[in-house]
Amino acid sequence: MELEELLQHIVNHDEVHARFLNTLSLQENIGARKISANEQPETSTYMVLKHAAEEHRHAFYLKKQITRLNAAACPTYEPDYLLAPYSSKYYLNKLDLMTSRYLKNTLDLQGTPLKFAAYLLVTYAIEVRADLIYPIYQDVLSKNNSKVSVRSIILEEQGHLEEMIVQLKSFSADWEFHAEHILKIESQLYHNWISDLSKTINIISND
Repeated sequence: MELEELLQHIVNHDEVHARFLNTLSLQENIGARKISANEQPETSTYMVLKHAAEEHRHAFYLKKQITRLNAAACPTYEPDYLLAPYSSKYYLNKLDLMTSRYLKNTLDLQGTPLKFAAYLLVTYAIEVRADLIYPIYQDVLSKNNSKVSVRSIILEEQGHLEEMIVQLKSFSADWEFHAEHILKIESQLYHNWISDLSKTINIISND
């Protein structure tokens, strides 16, 4: 199922839509927590702190959007309140693990330099994906006159992508070569996630 068709199906059903928003909120929250977990207090930068704060805010904002559909829906991130809970939960974790393995094997990075390089490349890949998903999602929301909106997230995700590119240029003159490899890894994980979303939605629709 193509992304736009999938999102149209999601937006058409409030219960499914609420679970989708909760799933996106979970993923934003996981991203924020990973940034904070890898942060080194002595060397924290404005960019890292800003990025972590905005990802936490995105998680909260998406959670709040659920109340526009049903105030009582999806109170937690438990599997029953998510779509494709396994692949949704481990999407970012797998990308982080595979990126770290690539950097260790290719550039022989370890410790703090490895964590920071992985943060840059993983975030870059996720922001590239967000720049594709959120505008399509917003377009579907607008066409359906939905009360839900993700416009504010779109603007901030675009800013994150620009920040990552600046940082990656400082990280390596060959950053585009390394980023292309990580984008390929992310693409496979993304397609697995979309496939699992489609299967989950088909099951819900046939219940």
